[in-house]
Amino acid sequence: MSESSAEAAVEVAAAASSAVSAAGPASWRRAGVAGAAIGVVAAGAAAGVAVERLTVGRGMRRKARLALDSAGPYGALRGTPGKASADDGTELYYEVDEVETDDTLAPRRRRLFGRRAPAPVTVVFSHGYCLSQDSWHFQRAALRGVVRTVHWDQRSHGRSGRGVAQTEDGMPVTIDQLGRDLKAVVDAAAPEGPLVLVGHSMGGMTVMALADQYPELIRERVVGVALVGTSSGRLGEVNFGLPVAGVNAVRRVLPGVLKALGQRAELVERGRRATADLFAGIIKRYSFASRDVDPAVARFAERLIEGTPIDVVAEFYPAFTDHDKTAALARFADLPVLVLAGVKDLVTPSEHSEAIADLLPDAELVLVPDAGHLVMLEHPEAVTDRLADLLTRVGAVPAGATVGGYGSTSSTARRG
Repeated sequence: MSESSAEAAVEVAAAASSAVSAAGPASWRRAGVAGAAIGVVAAGAAAGVAVERLTVGRGMRRKARLALDSAGPYGALRGTPGKASADDGTELYYEVDEVETDDTLAPRRRRLFGRRAPAPVTVVFSHGYCLSQDSWHFQRAALRGVVRTVHWDQRSHGRSGRGVAQTEDGMPVTIDQLGRDLKAVVDAAAPEGPLVLVGHSMGGMTVMALADQYPELIRERVVGVALVGTSSGRLGEVNFGLPVAGVNAVRRVLPGVLKALGQRAELVERGRRATADLFAGIIKRYSFASRDVDPAVARFAERLIEGTPIDVVAEFYPAFTDHDKTAALARFADLPVLVLAGVKDLVTPSEHSEAIADLLPDAELVLVPDAGHLVMLEHPEAVTDRLADLLTRVGAVPAGATVGGYGSTSSTARRG
């Protein structure tokens, strides 16, 4: 690590320790245990970085990242843009990919259905924490032109505006708020016609919050649901792969540490840039499980997560501890539901998906081996195939329709 990198890392560590110091001496011992536990993760990432540095110079690694950024097409898909307004005035950005139609069919459709043909099924994709709508790149590419889709950025993520209630009123982010945000996007982008709701991680929680607050929408318009790598509650019990002895201490001090870091966002962002190699190792550990992930895809995930400001990370984190939408799952009981997770997910372990499936006995449960939290990027073929099956079952995609090529993140096996 260069001298400037080391200085930045020290400054970031100092900002984090200030949160613990403010809590008083009683917190110091717990913070020491938490620090040791977090250190296990950092040490593992640093070990990988150290091995890489034995063979690849720092300048070469920087050039490699730039090359991957310029060559990788991931996140480049764009649709017709739109904006919805949340109930607190936050501007929510979305894009619509319309179905490709043959204009010569229009007269016949009018004869069959009257002056106004029925609205097509719209598939609404909700992304996870510290990501953006672009995290659905492979699925979007595969379904483009086949079915109408809406992709949106959660508040304070991607191209959406910063949460007004958070920045102006100091209100905490809640999963319920995200559910109301999704309702605003649906009202703006798909005000009529059947819906299929797809959510990954925090996006799945957003879908559950929508169901909890707007049961009539689910009953009257939703025809299918896909919940990917998500949880209906009890996230406070997740150990993130840390030693059991330290995980409780981490939970106690982490909210305060994140809050302190969020208050010194400029300093922390400087530290993240200076210690990019270490952060890349941590991101890879918590995003993927397989060893042969395409480096361009790994770099794409890194860019998505790096693009989330540290103060946004801090604003959202406490909401997950409070999240409990187990009862809301009953809204989906009579619908076709896909529940999918990576077996080696450290962020929302697959046991949480199994718990959802236990409460929805008619749901299709798919556990993808050798997959981590970003399963839709790591094994896009598995996610897209199952999603296409769901869309066929609900009539969103005609039986026998062919979805587009979606590629593979594997360096040894690719599909065009």
